[in-house]
Amino acid sequence: MVGTELIPVNLITGFLGSGKTTLLSRLLRQPAFADTAVLINELGEIGLDHLLLETLDENIVLLQSGCVCCTIRDDLAQAVRGLYSRRERGVIPAFRRLAIETTGLADPAPIVSTLLADPVLRHHFRLGNIIVTVDAVNGGRQLDRQSESVKQAAIADRIVLTKTDLAPPAAVAALKARLARLNPACPLIEGASADLDAERLLAQDFVAQASRNAEAGAWLAAPLPEDRARTGHDSSRHDEHIHAVALTFATPLDWTAFGVWLTMLLQAHGEEVLRVKGLLHLRGAATPVAIHGVQHMVHAPVHLSGWPDADRRSRLVFILRDLDPAAVERSLVAFLALGAATGALAEGLLPDAH
Repeated sequence: MVGTELIPVNLITGFLGSGKTTLLSRLLRQPAFADTAVLINELGEIGLDHLLLETLDENIVLLQSGCVCCTIRDDLAQAVRGLYSRRERGVIPAFRRLAIETTGLADPAPIVSTLLADPVLRHHFRLGNIIVTVDAVNGGRQLDRQSESVKQAAIADRIVLTKTDLAPPAAVAALKARLARLNPACPLIEGASADLDAERLLAQDFVAQASRNAEAGAWLAAPLPEDRARTGHDSSRHDEHIHAVALTFATPLDWTAFGVWLTMLLQAHGEEVLRVKGLLHLRGAATPVAIHGVQHMVHAPVHLSGWPDADRRSRLVFILRDLDPAAVERSLVAFLALGAATGALAEGLLPDAH
């Protein structure tokens, strides 16, 4: 199983005031966090005094749950490398997950890029779930006015809707519908619920659960967007730039042809391919391969132990910004049909950015 031994990194992000800190504070109390290390900008921001067990050094504290918590002072890559070094030397408990609260960082893509581009980190870590908090009271206005908020929701693996107890039910329902159109395959969790499950948020990520079939089966069964191009309903000036598209292929795919196509697509339009997930039935392979990426960065493919159900079709889901979903589909279909096409020919098949 490729990649499953790597330590998953879960990002907790969301627009200013959306409840990231409150969510993290709640999660830190749960036993499921005991084997997790947490990186946050400043420990004092979330009031950890009641959770502290001991101070391990100037940057790291041990919580009552057994979780290790430390600060990001300057460079993220350096902080993560230092944390891993302490783990290997036995200075801190051997955490099995890392959670990063992206306070002050509106766009999680640079963090993903840091984790996957750094050769040391890539050897030990992989991306887990991107968890995004959305404020039920102000979320609609933020989606209207802040393009960053739209992007966060579009690339999320889990959306936690906060302050639902303070917002009118009709407003909550409208916001849920809007988020579902932005990111159809993303579970939407109400943060006001007393039984907020850290295991569901963190441990049940696409790569980890795909090997056990549960997450892959749920994702495979997610409904297709009714309109691949634009919904035309309650779309803001930002929403209309982002489209979700799901593609299925009944016949097994050629891995080389698909890999070359995806590489060229991301080289040409990586900024506009916000997210890609896929379960692929490859020619000559009895079990599926999961792919998972954010913008320019794609994880190493994960070879699964079996299919989640009787459906053997390949399925790909793209979250696109200012790219025509039909053009993306046409280019992939044409490239697969050509098989081992040349790069020059493939370049002509790639969709125009507008």
